[in-house]
Amino acid sequence: MPAQFFAYDGYGQTARESAYYSQAVRIGNRIECAGQGGWNPATGSDYSPDLSGEIDQAFENVELAIRTAGGKGWSQVFRVTTYHVVLNDEVFAAMVRNLKAWIPDHQPIWTCIGVAKLAYPEMRVEIEVAALDE
Repeated sequence: MPAQFFAYDGYGQTARESAYYSQAVRIGNRIECAGQGGWNPATGSDYSPDLSGEIDQAFENVELAIRTAGGKGWSQVFRVTTYHVVLNDEVFAAMVRNLKAWIPDHQPIWTCIGVAKLAYPEMRVEIEVAALDE
């Protein structure tokens, strides 16, 4: 089964052209998303000054990437990897709050990693996921 690559409208298409990557890949019923930051999906900028708001938007962007690849969204996610420039109790609480809100029916596997920096200076969080579209 060949891989199909997807980029959502707005920033997804811009990233595909300027940085040469896709927002998601689908191989059969498996969907994996490239790291999604808390950017405005239309512009790729406009990060929330509030770290919790940036995390909320990153979760929204994961949902958009999965749906763009033909999936149903966070309910299908089984693996989450998150990268954080700031990793403290506030960040951890915002992550758990979002996981509970977006995936109320199961707990995915999750790896949470602190890093020195991400792709863009204004980014403080990035979320990668794997999902099964069954």
